[in-house]
Amino acid sequence: MNPYVEFVISYPIYSAMIQFAILGTLGDLSSKWMQQGNIFLPYKWPVILLKMLEWAIIAITVKYAFVGYQGFLNNLIEHHFVPEMGLFGSAFALSVFMNLQFGLFLVIFHRFLDNLIAKQNNWNNIDKGMLSLIWFWIPAHTITFMLDKPYQIGLAAIWSLVLGFILGYYNRESK
Repeated sequence: MNPYVEFVISYPIYSAMIQFAILGTLGDLSSKWMQQGNIFLPYKWPVILLKMLEWAIIAITVKYAFVGYQGFLNNLIEHHFVPEMGLFGSAFALSVFMNLQFGLFLVIFHRFLDNLIAKQNNWNNIDKGMLSLIWFWIPAHTITFMLDKPYQIGLAAIWSLVLGFILGYYNRESK
């Protein structure tokens, strides 16, 4: 077994926290870099460390959601509320159920934590965060849920970095 898979299986919560703390924070940083131009560190170190903690907390909720919603889907199939759908259909259904239920909470929780770190009360454009569940997270997690379980949380953390790039690009200041 490769060391990454062994680590993820042996320490599912810690591995999720580490991957999200690194990649999610890099997504935040890259978004700011792209929005504001070539800035070495768009946040002071204490803020970066708080953002890493924020992403680690988010990782715990995501890991629990991945496991819990798989059980949710399996029970729906077992009780004939949804049909057996094969790999793609199951991945898509799992992504839709998780993002349209848990995802809404996560967008709000993420903004709440961002506001705590920034010491502000900014709820502007929260609707755009919720819309990202449809145009980004449902397709992204459909791909994620087609992978073997040990690779899913790592890809989810990578998607956080990718979304940071996308949002940074579309929210950059005109020069």
